[in-house]
Amino acid sequence: MQQTFEVLNVKCGGCANTLMKSLADDFGEVSVDLECEPRKITLNIEDNQMEKLKLKLRSLGYPLTTDELNTLQTLTTSAKSFVSCAIGKMDI
Repeated sequence: MQQTFEVLNVKCGGCANTLMKSLADDFGEVSVDLECEPRKITLNIEDNQMEKLKLKLRSLGYPLTTDELNTLQTLTTSAKSFVSCAIGKMDI
């Protein structure tokens, strides 16, 4: 079922590129809306895949806005997002 989620730390096309490529194997085509804040991703996902999506997004540095993160997790995901962004820019 196609669903849209708000994600944190997505700043540019590099971030969007990383998300689209990294999530494609598990969720198929992913679209990233860079025209709104917070940014939104849209993908096909079943309810039993939600935890997998959350963990994958956190590992890339782009947690869902609904995730409850402590201070260390917030700082860690922010740092990871810079790396993911740079990788995404190189792959454009």
